[in-house]
Amino acid sequence: MITVKAFEFNYFSVNTYLLHDETGEAVLIDCGCFRKEEETELSDYVTAHNLNLKHLLCTHLHLDHVFGNEFVYRTYGLRPEAHKADVETLPSPQEQARFFGIQDEVKPITIAHYLVGGEIISFGKSELQVRLVPGHSPGSLLFYNKKDGFAIVGDAVFRGSIGRTDLWGGNHDVLLAAIKDKILSLPDETILYPGHGPATDVVEESLNNPFL
Repeated sequence: MITVKAFEFNYFSVNTYLLHDETGEAVLIDCGCFRKEEETELSDYVTAHNLNLKHLLCTHLHLDHVFGNEFVYRTYGLRPEAHKADVETLPSPQEQARFFGIQDEVKPITIAHYLVGGEIISFGKSELQVRLVPGHSPGSLLFYNKKDGFAIVGDAVFRGSIGRTDLWGGNHDVLLAAIKDKILSLPDETILYPGHGPATDVVEESLNNPFL
């Protein structure tokens, strides 16, 4: 069974997810740690649970979700994995930082592997299926575990809301279609872990999300 550990990092209150199973192998998704104390919180958890990080996955490459990529590369030697469309469409992290009025340096880390829809990410005895859910960004992804019934959905959908589409390459109609096709098609009881805010599930969003 997969343990899903959530951290809330940086001034955008982004959710970073650390997934691990009984083997001790783990994947880190959307590493948003920015301050030194956030880096320490993450690394202390990894050390305390004797985890072996195998993948650094990105649901998308907006600034708040990649703040910690340089730290992960420096500390664990992992480079991020993301969809090619975001690499080709989105400005660099430093350019995005300037857009949001952030003066701190955000070092870019070269993508190690381009993820595609349908791909399977393996760690320990566990698997995540990659699903493409564009609209918030052109290359937005979710990571679905059928066995334990959950999906890490990035900024595609939130509890009672959906992702913004006014940033680079965003498209409202594309996002709505992707949510209905790739998220609401999951079993009703599937837990959805979003990039911001609390977890929800498929049936809750299907019935009560005013945007859907």
